[in-house]
Amino acid sequence: MTNFMKSVDERTNLAGTNRLELLLFSLGVDAQTDREEVFGINVFKVREVMSIPDITQAPDMPAAVEGMLSLRGQLIPVVNLAKFCGLQMKEPPQIMIVTEYNNTMQGYMVHSVDTILRLDWNKVKTPPDMLSEQMGGVVTAVTELDDHRIVMIMDVEKVLADSIQDASKDTWFQDVAASEKRAVTIFFADDSLVARKQISRTLDHMGFTHVSANNGLEAWEKLKDIAQRADTANQPVSHFIQLILTDVEMPEMDGFVLTKKIKSDSRFDGIPVIMHSSLSADSNQNLGINVGADDYVPKFDPTTLSATLEKNLSKVAVAGTAQLEHK
Repeated sequence: MTNFMKSVDERTNLAGTNRLELLLFSLGVDAQTDREEVFGINVFKVREVMSIPDITQAPDMPAAVEGMLSLRGQLIPVVNLAKFCGLQMKEPPQIMIVTEYNNTMQGYMVHSVDTILRLDWNKVKTPPDMLSEQMGGVVTAVTELDDHRIVMIMDVEKVLADSIQDASKDTWFQDVAASEKRAVTIFFADDSLVARKQISRTLDHMGFTHVSANNGLEAWEKLKDIAQRADTANQPVSHFIQLILTDVEMPEMDGFVLTKKIKSDSRFDGIPVIMHSSLSADSNQNLGINVGADDYVPKFDPTTLSATLEKNLSKVAVAGTAQLEHK
């Protein structure tokens, strides 16, 4: 696995070009359909690929969590992805993919890893609802291979929220205080349903109005529409929205490209753009700043997110705002 991971390390330099590289993996052959589905995860999230080591079982863990593993002094949870997706496979998992998310590591048990696929984000699409539901909501995007196989890109937020964390608990949001800046509308973009719910709850606790988009391209189209409405009303865009929050990994257009487009359009001058991503390494944060982001906050800590929003809104003159559709 050493040479494989070396190739991952050498090739994770595409951020900002609207391109990505996926590590393709399989959960094995489904005992019911006799098919082998192909999954993918952004190589930026991958820290190690290894044969499954000894795992220590822990009490009171969700069914999909096989136990805990001590990896170089850090205790990490290990999730059986086939179990999480509710699939019965003909073969047991053989490989563990170690990922980093929210500055912590997790292990995912899979049957095999295949190769690294390089592609444009504009070839990555939002999955049909039926496909996403069949896989337990774990699929956040899909793309098609040259041999017409479908690659399902894993929603890490969904896996963690349902198997390791519990982002529905009110205690997650208890330290998020209502803001004194009441007349604020936040525009945010994220392809993960779990992340959108987390962000919405944070903004609701702060007392902010919010409008959302499911990916970067949809966000850019909505933002252009808002800018056009502002022009028609002879008002600045800041009369309609006061801050933009964007994920990095999104189908069709990633957050780096979205940020560059916003910052190159003078109509959005003075509106802070904050990148909100599970890609929390310093290199990703530096790239976000280099493409014009005003700040970069790792997912997902409601208190940290709210503090970052307050800090950036303190630089913005918040006046009465026009009403936008609340989604």
